[in-house]
Amino acid sequence: MNLNNLFLKSFRVLLLPFAIVYGWIVALRNWLYFKHYLKSVQFNVPMICVGNLSLGGTGKSPMVEYLLSILSDDYKLATLSRGYKRKTEGYALANQFTSALEIGDEPMQFHIKYPNVAVAVGERRIEAIPQLIQDVPDLQLIILDDAFQHREIVADYNILLTEYDNLYCDDFFIPTGDLRDERKSAKRANIIIVTKCPSNLSINEKDEIVEKLNPEPQQHVFFTTIAYETPYHIYNPSDQWVLTMRDEVLLVCGIANPLPLKNYIHENTHTYYQISYSDHHIFSIEDLQEIKQKFEEIQAKNKLILTTDHGTINSKVPSKVIGDKNISSNLRYKTGRSLSYEEKEVYVEKNPKEIMLPSIHMSSSFIFAKEDFFFAYPNNYNHFVNYYKNTYQHGGISLEEMIIPCAIFVPK
Repeated sequence: MNLNNLFLKSFRVLLLPFAIVYGWIVALRNWLYFKHYLKSVQFNVPMICVGNLSLGGTGKSPMVEYLLSILSDDYKLATLSRGYKRKTEGYALANQFTSALEIGDEPMQFHIKYPNVAVAVGERRIEAIPQLIQDVPDLQLIILDDAFQHREIVADYNILLTEYDNLYCDDFFIPTGDLRDERKSAKRANIIIVTKCPSNLSINEKDEIVEKLNPEPQQHVFFTTIAYETPYHIYNPSDQWVLTMRDEVLLVCGIANPLPLKNYIHENTHTYYQISYSDHHIFSIEDLQEIKQKFEEIQAKNKLILTTDHGTINSKVPSKVIGDKNISSNLRYKTGRSLSYEEKEVYVEKNPKEIMLPSIHMSSSFIFAKEDFFFAYPNNYNHFVNYYKNTYQHGGISLEEMIIPCAIFVPK
C-alpha cells in the first residue's frame, strides 16, 4: 500500500466541508447563468470548446492537437488558451519571436507544430476573443482550450473529456475530489470522450461506462486510448531503444497525470523509478544534478532515463563558440575538445561520463546553450547568424525544450 497516497486521500476527506461550500458556490454560479442573471456572449466566428469538469490530466492538449491536425489544412484556425505558467499576463498572439515564457509551454507546442494556426492566450477569454478576431480578420474557426467553465462564452460545439480512471460521475468537488464544476454541467456538452482507456477495453465495459455517465439522448460517447512510440535518443532520433524486461528505467516527466505512462513502463520493463515534478515544471540545473544522482544509484547494467516529448525554442541570440574541426554541429549544444565559449551563456559539463553522456575523446566536454542562445563560429559569423537567427532548435536548456539535457542508453 502506498502510504503517501493513503495519507493524501485521508487528508482530502477531512477537507469535505470546504468541498461542500465550493460546490454550493459553483451551483449558484451555474444557476445565475441558467436564469440569465449572468450574461453569455456568442461571437460570429464558429468555436469548438475542449474542456473537462475536473482539474487537469484528462488529455485536453492532445485533443486540441488532434483537431488541429484534421482541420488546419481546410480552415483558417486559431487556438485560444489560458497560457498556464507563462510569465506574462493578458492577451498575446504568438509570432516568430514568441517564447514559451510569454505564452506557456502547451500553446508554444501548438505554435511550433502548426505554424499556419494563429495561437493566442488570454486569461479572460471574453476579452481575448475580440482581439483575436481583429488580429486575424479571415479567421474561420477558433478552438478554445480548457474553456468549458468559461460561461461568459457560448461555444458552437462542446467536447467534454473525462478520464477512464477518474470519471466525473464518480468524482466530488475539490479539494476532496477533483471536480471544479457540477456533474450535471456535462449536459452542455455535444460529445463526451472517455480518455486514456485500456487498449483492450471490451464492448461490455464501454456499455457500463456509458450507463454510468448517463448521457443525454442527443449526446454521443467516444473512447480513446494512448499508444506510445519507440523511445529514442534526444540528440539522435534514429537511435531507438526498444524496451525489454531486462531494462531498468528512471522516469523523468512533469505532466499532470503520468499514470498511463507509468503503467506502460511497468508492463514493458523490469523495474522503473520515478522523479516526480509538477505539471508544466520548469527544469533547473539543480534538477539535472538530482536526476544524475538518482541514475547513478541504479545498479542495473541495462538502464536508461526516459522522459516525455520535448519541444524546440526560437533561437534569437548568437553565442560565439570555438573548437576543433570535430566539434558537433548542433546549434544548441556542442561537444568536442578545446571548446572556447561565453561562460554566462552556457551550462558546462567537463566530464560527460558523470551524467552518462558519450565522450568522443578523453578531453571532450559538453556545453549547452541557455535560454534562447544559439552557437555560431567566428568564421563567417554574420552569415551564420543571419541564416539561423529566429529558427527553431533543440538540445539546450530552456522551458520550451521542457527537458533535462541528457538521455542515457546503457549499454548500446
